[in-house]
Amino acid sequence: MKQSMIDRLNELGGQGKPFVFCLDYEMSELVLLEEPLAQQELLFDIGGVTNQQTRSASDQPALLRATPMSEEAYAARFAVVRHALERGDSFLANLTVATPVELNIPLEEVFFRSKAPYKCYLPGRFVCFSPETFVRIVGSEISCFPMKGTIDATLPHAAETILGDYKETAEHYTITDLIRNDLSRVARDVEVRRFRYIDELVTSRGRLLQVSSEIVGQLTPDWRAHLGSILSVLLPAGSISGAPKEATVRAIAEAEGEPRGFYTGICGYFDGESLDSGVMIRFIEQQADGSLRYRSGGGITINSQCAEEYREVCQKVYLPFV
Repeated sequence: MKQSMIDRLNELGGQGKPFVFCLDYEMSELVLLEEPLAQQELLFDIGGVTNQQTRSASDQPALLRATPMSEEAYAARFAVVRHALERGDSFLANLTVATPVELNIPLEEVFFRSKAPYKCYLPGRFVCFSPETFVRIVGSEISCFPMKGTIDATLPHAAETILGDYKETAEHYTITDLIRNDLSRVARDVEVRRFRYIDELVTSRGRLLQVSSEIVGQLTPDWRAHLGSILSVLLPAGSISGAPKEATVRAIAEAEGEPRGFYTGICGYFDGESLDSGVMIRFIEQQADGSLRYRSGGGITINSQCAEEYREVCQKVYLPFV
């Protein structure tokens, strides 16, 4: 993260001034707005706090038409990550793709109709409707909730299947350990409070089960004056990069071949006392020519099968409302 961004976040945090922000994955672009509830440049709903003005959502059925990349094209990217895993450069890598999509409603309407804990809409750029917390800080306690493992909720014994899956379990252990180590760099008394619990998501493609864990630690009382510094240590989020982080980030950059931009960055709201922030997954971006791309990804380990991972990134192209 650029030092100027860190300094600005530290300054506002230390002064106890409320703000809302979006930071891109490469940590090179920061959208930061003071008086967050009064502005309309960035629409947001973060943990139930929103500047969304009251309006009636359209009852027009939303149609999302996706044109996924071929499985062969995905396999070429998968092979790059697989090679890094075989070399021992990485144990877990989050590989993402961009899927061209067509929508019959505007992105602003997607924002208003989406049901997600973390929503933001930057006109002309993107809409995000993410289920994943990055960090939450209340008092002096910092919490992370990494998500790893998704399954169709309608499958027989879906919960037992996802919790018993060897590959998914190994992946979740790796991410939990990574996040615990990350938090230990900024906090003390770090512990895993809950391990592999299940949430249910309702999407335009049906119900999904998502596996998460809760990891907590204790910050010093003056953490607000170091908010930017804390975030810079923790970024990028482990759940959307991998482990070990530095080498894995290089491997996925080679495989993906383009910047992620705000996709898999973070959005957050600071009310002057507490922070709530989310990882910007479940994301539709608007290109300069007006076309749309839906970004999605999944964790790759040495035990991953290319065909299964391809199906997962395609399955994650959905709208979070019926």
